Amino acid sequence: MRPMTALDPRSTALVVIDLMDRIVANPLAPRTGSEVVATSLELARAFRAAGAPVVAVRVERPGVAEQPPGSELVAEVAAVADEILVKRTIGAFHGTGLHELLQSRGVQTLVFTGIATNLGVESSARAASDHGYTLVFVEDAMAALTADEHRASVELDFPRLGDIVAAADLRLV
Repeated sequence: MRPMTALDPRSTALVVIDLMDRIVANPLAPRTGSEVVATSLELARAFRAAGAPVVAVRVERPGVAEQPPGSELVAEVAAVADEILVKRTIGAFHGTGLHELLQSRGVQTLVFTGIATNLGVESSARAASDHGYTLVFVEDAMAALTADEHRASVELDFPRLGDIVAAADLRLV
Protein backbone atom coordinates (compact mmCIF):
# COMPACT_ATOMS: atom_id res chain seq x y z
CA MET A 1 0.00 0.00 0.00
CA ARG A 2 1.11 3.52 -0.64
CA PRO A 3 0.18 6.87 0.83
CA MET A 4 -2.67 8.41 -1.11
CA THR A 5 -2.73 11.86 -2.51
CA ALA A 6 -5.93 13.80 -2.08
CA LEU A 7 -8.80 13.04 -4.43
CA ASP A 8 -11.11 15.63 -5.95
CA PRO A 9 -14.70 14.88 -4.85
CA ARG A 10 -16.04 16.57 -8.01
CA SER A 11 -14.56 13.80 -10.17
CA THR A 12 -14.41 10.84 -7.77
CA ALA A 13 -17.03 8.23 -6.82
CA LEU A 14 -17.10 5.49 -4.21
CA VAL A 15 -18.27 2.17 -5.68
CA VAL A 16 -19.40 -0.35 -3.07
CA ILE A 17 -19.73 -3.92 -4.35
CA ASP A 18 -22.17 -6.58 -3.09
CA LEU A 19 -22.55 -5.58 0.56
CA MET A 20 -25.70 -7.66 0.84
CA ASP A 21 -26.86 -9.41 3.99
CA ARG A 22 -26.31 -12.94 2.63
CA ILE A 23 -22.81 -12.12 1.33
CA VAL A 24 -21.69 -10.17 4.40
CA ALA A 25 -22.75 -13.14 6.58
CA ASN A 26 -20.34 -15.56 4.87
CA PRO A 27 -17.11 -16.60 6.57
CA LEU A 28 -14.65 -14.17 4.97
CA ALA A 29 -10.98 -13.24 5.19
CA PRO A 30 -8.81 -11.40 6.00
CA ARG A 31 -11.64 -9.58 7.79
CA THR A 32 -15.31 -10.16 8.51
CA GLY A 33 -18.16 -8.86 6.44
CA SER A 34 -19.17 -6.63 9.35
CA GLU A 35 -15.73 -5.03 9.30
CA VAL A 36 -15.97 -4.42 5.55
CA VAL A 37 -19.41 -2.86 6.01
CA ALA A 38 -18.22 -0.61 8.86
CA THR A 39 -15.22 0.70 6.90
CA SER A 40 -17.29 1.13 3.73
CA LEU A 41 -19.90 3.10 5.68
CA GLU A 42 -17.23 5.42 7.12
CA LEU A 43 -15.98 6.08 3.61
CA ALA A 44 -19.48 6.53 2.21
CA ARG A 45 -20.29 9.14 4.84
CA ALA A 46 -17.05 10.98 4.11
CA PHE A 47 -17.74 10.89 0.36
CA ARG A 48 -21.27 12.19 0.85
CA ALA A 49 -20.02 14.98 3.14
CA ALA A 50 -17.50 16.00 0.47
CA GLY A 51 -20.14 15.95 -2.28
CA ALA A 52 -18.77 12.84 -4.03
CA PRO A 53 -21.28 10.22 -5.19
CA VAL A 54 -21.65 6.82 -3.55
CA VAL A 55 -22.80 4.00 -5.83
CA ALA A 56 -23.82 0.72 -4.22
CA VAL A 57 -24.06 -2.33 -6.45
CA ARG A 58 -25.78 -5.59 -5.61
CA VAL A 59 -26.09 -8.82 -7.53
CA GLU A 60 -29.19 -10.73 -8.56
CA ARG A 61 -29.14 -14.24 -9.88
CA PRO A 62 -30.47 -14.23 -13.44
CA GLY A 63 -33.26 -16.55 -14.51
CA VAL A 64 -34.76 -17.26 -11.09
CA ALA A 65 -38.26 -16.30 -10.01
CA GLU A 66 -37.16 -15.20 -6.55
CA GLN A 67 -33.81 -14.08 -5.16
CA PRO A 68 -32.40 -15.91 -2.12
CA PRO A 69 -33.12 -14.42 1.31
CA GLY A 70 -30.67 -11.66 2.20
CA SER A 71 -30.28 -10.42 -1.36
CA GLU A 72 -30.89 -6.77 -0.49
CA LEU A 73 -28.09 -4.40 0.41
CA VAL A 74 -27.28 -4.05 4.09
CA ALA A 75 -29.81 -1.39 5.16
CA GLU A 76 -27.18 1.12 6.30
CA VAL A 77 -25.35 0.80 2.97
CA ALA A 78 -28.54 1.38 1.01
CA ALA A 79 -29.29 4.43 3.16
CA VAL A 80 -25.99 6.18 2.33
CA ALA A 81 -25.96 5.35 -1.39
CA ASP A 82 -26.75 8.04 -3.93
CA GLU A 83 -27.40 5.34 -6.52
CA ILE A 84 -28.17 1.62 -6.21
CA LEU A 85 -27.54 -0.58 -9.23
CA VAL A 86 -28.38 -4.23 -9.79
CA LYS A 87 -25.96 -6.44 -11.69
CA ARG A 88 -26.57 -9.92 -13.03
CA THR A 89 -22.94 -10.74 -13.78
CA ILE A 90 -19.81 -10.77 -11.64
CA GLY A 91 -18.79 -7.25 -12.63
CA ALA A 92 -20.71 -4.01 -12.07
CA PHE A 93 -20.49 -2.56 -15.59
CA HIS A 94 -22.18 -5.03 -17.94
CA GLY A 95 -25.82 -4.11 -18.52
CA THR A 96 -26.15 -1.82 -15.48
CA GLY A 97 -25.69 1.67 -16.91
CA LEU A 98 -22.88 2.31 -14.41
CA HIS A 99 -20.51 3.80 -16.98
CA GLU A 100 -23.18 6.17 -18.31
CA LEU A 101 -24.15 7.20 -14.77
CA LEU A 102 -20.54 7.96 -13.86
CA GLN A 103 -19.96 9.86 -17.09
CA SER A 104 -23.07 12.00 -16.52
CA ARG A 105 -21.58 13.04 -13.17
CA GLY A 106 -18.12 13.79 -14.56
CA VAL A 107 -16.48 10.98 -12.60
CA GLN A 108 -12.94 10.05 -13.62
CA THR A 109 -11.71 8.25 -10.48
CA LEU A 110 -13.34 5.25 -8.81
CA VAL A 111 -12.65 4.13 -5.25
CA PHE A 112 -13.63 0.49 -4.67
CA THR A 113 -14.77 -1.37 -1.56
CA GLY A 114 -16.74 -4.59 -1.20
CA ILE A 115 -16.98 -8.35 -1.28
CA ALA A 116 -15.52 -10.44 -2.80
CA THR A 117 -12.17 -8.85 -3.51
CA ASN A 118 -11.27 -11.36 -6.23
CA LEU A 119 -14.71 -11.60 -7.82
CA GLY A 120 -17.11 -8.65 -7.87
CA VAL A 121 -14.53 -6.01 -6.98
CA GLU A 122 -11.81 -7.24 -9.33
CA SER A 123 -14.19 -7.89 -12.23
CA SER A 124 -15.68 -4.40 -11.84
CA ALA A 125 -12.21 -2.87 -11.60
CA ARG A 126 -11.02 -4.57 -14.77
CA ALA A 127 -14.01 -3.20 -16.70
CA ALA A 128 -13.49 0.24 -15.14
CA SER A 129 -9.88 0.17 -16.28
CA ASP A 130 -11.03 -0.71 -19.79
CA HIS A 131 -13.24 2.40 -19.67
CA GLY A 132 -10.26 4.55 -18.70
CA TYR A 133 -11.07 5.34 -15.06
CA THR A 134 -8.34 5.99 -12.51
CA LEU A 135 -8.73 3.32 -9.81
CA VAL A 136 -8.18 3.26 -6.07
CA PHE A 137 -8.67 0.13 -3.95
CA VAL A 138 -9.34 0.42 -0.22
CA GLU A 139 -7.70 -2.78 1.01
CA ASP A 140 -9.19 -2.71 4.51
CA ALA A 141 -12.70 -2.30 3.09
CA MET A 142 -12.62 -5.59 1.17
CA ALA A 143 -12.71 -9.31 1.91
CA ALA A 144 -12.92 -12.62 0.05
CA LEU A 145 -13.85 -16.19 0.88
CA THR A 146 -10.20 -16.88 1.73
CA ALA A 147 -7.24 -14.72 2.70
CA ASP A 148 -5.26 -16.16 -0.22
CA GLU A 149 -7.89 -15.05 -2.75
CA HIS A 150 -7.94 -11.56 -1.24
CA ARG A 151 -4.15 -11.36 -1.16
CA ALA A 152 -3.82 -12.50 -4.80
CA SER A 153 -6.01 -9.64 -6.01
CA VAL A 154 -4.41 -7.03 -3.75
CA GLU A 155 -0.80 -8.08 -4.34
CA LEU A 156 -0.84 -9.34 -7.92
CA ASP A 157 -3.69 -7.77 -9.87
CA PHE A 158 -4.71 -4.45 -8.30
CA PRO A 159 -1.21 -2.89 -8.52
CA ARG A 160 -1.48 -3.25 -12.30
CA LEU A 161 -4.81 -1.41 -12.32
CA GLY A 162 -4.50 1.34 -9.73
CA ASP A 163 -3.47 2.40 -6.24
CA ILE A 164 -4.04 0.38 -3.08
CA VAL A 165 -4.67 2.34 0.11
CA ALA A 166 -5.95 1.97 3.63
CA ALA A 167 -9.18 3.78 4.46
CA ALA A 168 -7.35 6.05 6.91
CA ASP A 169 -5.07 7.28 4.11
CA LEU A 170 -7.86 8.31 1.73
CA ARG A 171 -8.57 12.04 1.56
CA LEU A 172 -11.09 14.03 -0.44
CA VAL A 173 -10.28 17.72 -0.93
